[in-house]
Amino acid sequence: MILAKGKLYDSKEQDRILSAMEEEINHTLAEKTLSAETVVAAVDFLSKRIAAGAFDERIADLSPDGAVRYKELAAVMLSREYIEYKLSTELGEGFFTPYRTKPPHNQKSICVRAMPLGTLLHIAAGNIDGLPAFSLAEGLLTGNINIVKLPQADNGLTLMLITSLLEIEPALSDFIYVFDTPSADLAALKKMAVMADGIVVWGGDAAVSAVRQFAPVGTRLIEWGHKLGFAYLSGCQNKEHELKELALHIASTRQLLCSSCQTIYLDTHSLDDLYNFCREFLPILDEAVLRDPPSDLGGAAEITLMKYHDTLEKILRGTAEAAPEEFRGTGCCLTACRDSELALSYMFGNCYVKRLPKENIITVLRRKKGYLQTAGLICPDEEREDLTRLLARSGVVRITRAGTMSEEFCGEAHDGQYPLRRYTRIVNIEET
Repeated sequence: MILAKGKLYDSKEQDRILSAMEEEINHTLAEKTLSAETVVAAVDFLSKRIAAGAFDERIADLSPDGAVRYKELAAVMLSREYIEYKLSTELGEGFFTPYRTKPPHNQKSICVRAMPLGTLLHIAAGNIDGLPAFSLAEGLLTGNINIVKLPQADNGLTLMLITSLLEIEPALSDFIYVFDTPSADLAALKKMAVMADGIVVWGGDAAVSAVRQFAPVGTRLIEWGHKLGFAYLSGCQNKEHELKELALHIASTRQLLCSSCQTIYLDTHSLDDLYNFCREFLPILDEAVLRDPPSDLGGAAEITLMKYHDTLEKILRGTAEAAPEEFRGTGCCLTACRDSELALSYMFGNCYVKRLPKENIITVLRRKKGYLQTAGLICPDEEREDLTRLLARSGVVRITRAGTMSEEFCGEAHDGQYPLRRYTRIVNIEET
């Protein structure tokens, strides 16, 4: 289905709708503006509908874990309190209010005016349920016209949320276009990209690379790619509690989030320290995983097959004897590796354990500088400030306790940047 100017159309109407969109967008840019308060009021009302259960049937189509998490997140992240705090943090007070400034050297006064970027094309990933709706909300808050390309895995929840939003506030209809265009339809995506001032792309390296290929020169690319999280251990303040919290984090997130722990780093040069840690941590992690088993058995089975395939490859290559040491539990596995590279794990309770002495933190992590996101830090209190400094200088953008690596907080940056600022531009006007 396609949503354009508040009306639903069959996907077969795509070419006709795209051919008329440029003129419609230009008319909206010339004649209409969108205030943040209009958006905040509508989105807040939508959050109350979600919390009250208006979309429970469609949300239930998600995995059980995803359904509960999505409903809780949506109720909070779309609420007035959350959004107003987000606006204040990212843009400051009066961001869109023009002001005058007098440059030095006797130059003329200048009027400074913040404006929406114009038109945003949102290309959402399919691995985060409801993501297109959240991305759209950010585009609307900054006054932009939004073209949303739904992921093929979307189950209809996004379109239901957006149509409900338009019922709440019909004035938003001129600022929203939604398409279920397949990613393989490059001709249609190019037409959308030509109409956009900025392209917001969510997804892995392949998705980002594909968008770069068809994005017009001069169009702002706003890339929210896949990132990696890890835990760093340099002693403990309360070992039993902190290791249990780390285990619960690994089990509850299934390691599917950018903030999830993929690798556990130990501040050591010794392989024996890795092995001893794995023996100590394995029963703690196993207990956490068995208490909170993944509901996506298909995904877990796929990971098992991948690991088996990799083992067979090593045997065929004659490198099995150099394989890392594995410590297997009933529902999890810790792999003690000889290298120090940050890597994506097999997830679902499978985690790498590697050595990373404090003096090598920046050298090693900088090799993954484009992928760094969250570090869960376990250390004595007296070392926290110094280790936090090293992790931040290496390129890490979120530093938390190990048990709270994936907890969201109001007003936080996204991958080290404020999205709302990237969706705006500054106009300087010389005064006569």
